[in-house]
Amino acid sequence: MFFKALADDTRLSCLLLIQLESELCVCELMTALEQSQPKISRHLAQLRKLGLLLDRRQGQWVFYRVNPELPSWAADILQTVARDEGQMVESHRARLVRVESDSQKMRNMCQ
Repeated sequence: MFFKALADDTRLSCLLLIQLESELCVCELMTALEQSQPKISRHLAQLRKLGLLLDRRQGQWVFYRVNPELPSWAADILQTVARDEGQMVESHRARLVRVESDSQKMRNMCQ
């Protein structure tokens, strides 16, 4: 199931961005990937169900992070994929950084 999770571009992008940023909420991923909330939430739920992500609630927001207890082989694969897909990840990250620089816009988006 691990490789099936990585086979979908949206799930892979979510996982790699979260790994790079340590923790992200749904609205941040929506911005970075230019995808709808239902689509992002559906993919995050699948990744969480597979044990690849952990979540925590803070008020009305849910933040996701990579499960630190992933087997070492899985963590190694994520590192390799992140390196190989660096350009794709950086383009998504650039959108995230642009929105974060406008903190009021980010606050409005996350409400």
